Amino acid sequence: MEFNIRQLEATDYENILVGWWKDWEWEPPRKDFLPDNGVGGMLVLDHQTPVCAGFIYMTNSSVAWVDWIISNKNYKGKTNRKKALLMLIDVLTASCKNSGANYVYALIKHQGLKKLYQELGYTLGDKYNQEMIKTL
Repeated sequence: MEFNIRQLEATDYENILVGWWKDWEWEPPRKDFLPDNGVGGMLVLDHQTPVCAGFIYMTNSSVAWVDWIISNKNYKGKTNRKKALLMLIDVLTASCKNSGANYVYALIKHQGLKKLYQELGYTLGDKYNQEMIKTL
């Protein structure tokens, strides 16, 4: 196992990410809902196999938002997937810090993902009940 991480590319949304969201039975977010129209994040690969990806929203405050963490459901090896996800979250967090953020916010429903964030020093905030979104 040799992980590499790179910036998301314009074709990753259609060629990789939409399929992953559908595999997990999630509704894919629209490309224009994502940071930088779907390229504002990182992709972790095991050699040439895409493993997981995530996004960073920068704000007009000292808060950055790391979200839309998704993984390749068909990637074999739960231990390696965990390592890849930890690497992804760590790199996204470091990128937020390097961009001037003092805080990183994450909105997480998945219990396993919540544990990974906690391993990396994130603390549990308030519990929320429902997301609210309005298309304009």
